[in-house]
Amino acid sequence: MAAAQMAAASPYTGRKPVVDRMLAMMREAKARGADVIVYPELALTPFFIMHWVDDLAEADVYYEKAMPNPDVQPLFDEARALGIGFYLGYAELIGQGEGAKRFNTAILVGKTGEIIGKYRKVHLPGHADYRPELPFQGLEKLYFEVGDTGFGTWQAFGGVVGMCICNDRRWPETYRVMGLQGVELVMVGYNTPTSVPWDTTFDHLTEFHNHLSVQAGAYQNSSWVVSVAKTGRDGPLDLIGGSCIVSPGGEIVMTAQTREDELLVAACDLDLAQKYKRSVFDFSQHRRTEHYRAICDQIGVAAA
Repeated sequence: MAAAQMAAASPYTGRKPVVDRMLAMMREAKARGADVIVYPELALTPFFIMHWVDDLAEADVYYEKAMPNPDVQPLFDEARALGIGFYLGYAELIGQGEGAKRFNTAILVGKTGEIIGKYRKVHLPGHADYRPELPFQGLEKLYFEVGDTGFGTWQAFGGVVGMCICNDRRWPETYRVMGLQGVELVMVGYNTPTSVPWDTTFDHLTEFHNHLSVQAGAYQNSSWVVSVAKTGRDGPLDLIGGSCIVSPGGEIVMTAQTREDELLVAACDLDLAQKYKRSVFDFSQHRRTEHYRAICDQIGVAAA
């Protein structure tokens, strides 16, 4: 597995310089023995959700209307030529005008350059209203709709593979739904500020929480997790790094040392996931869902 941590994209140069950087990292990943490379959330553009717009159409330049398209076709062509798969996060626009739908999306591409699967982000953080008193906005709820794909898994790269995006990694349901489908490898891209100005209470724990979330998800669901950041300065934002590859035991096998373009490569034995799935986290033997339902009934909430 290769984790392609990336510095922020320029808002002025278009997608080509970003795609060129991604191609260079793809070639390096293949040279170092990787079968799959994971790029960050919204890899092709700046993290534009920090800017208020009166009309969402003003931001359409940041969305992909088709995938692949001429700007990103070189990634698909090079993947096919090299025999390497990839995960790519991007902003997706479907339709036009009042009926348009916008999603924060990731795709999984196989070694033949064909799209294997698509996921649309479910857990959207931030707000949808304009807050002029803040130094920057967090407008994912304005720019995107809640994803409609669910948390699927795919047979790929010799195992059971799943995807999620950024804030999804903080929620146990994300991993558990994929864990119940036997997931052995979860890929996640993210853009995470070092500070959220609407509540700075836990800013000092941002990087700790990043690793805590993916380590817990990996361990409790017996899965590898490859978690990859867009990092560094992005306009008014300072984005954390901390890209990492985590084993099914919850151990960080490798983590980024910089806040720049950095490629992590580690061997991920998917059979290791099965050791935990047949022992500590054998859901069929040890998971007691009937008790969850009984407790939920007692306190008057719906059982998940």
